[in-house]
Amino acid sequence: MTKWTPKHEAPEPLEGNIVATITGGTIVWFVLFLVQLPFYGWFDDHGHLWWLWTCLAGGGLGLLGIWYVRARDAAIRRGARNG
Repeated sequence: MTKWTPKHEAPEPLEGNIVATITGGTIVWFVLFLVQLPFYGWFDDHGHLWWLWTCLAGGGLGLLGIWYVRARDAAIRRGARNG
């Protein structure tokens, strides 16, 4: 197991505007869903309907992600204020 032990420390995590990043990604997923929606019949005929549902799932999970990162940011601010 020592063969897989890291030989250097992990870098610090990148901090940025995470809420904006997740929101932007969520918007992209929903836009992709809406753009593909008029071609539902074509996707169904060619067995690619999963593309449409993947975009919808990405948008839905993005909404969950927005809620999560906003709660995380609020907790970090609370901790900094109280700490």
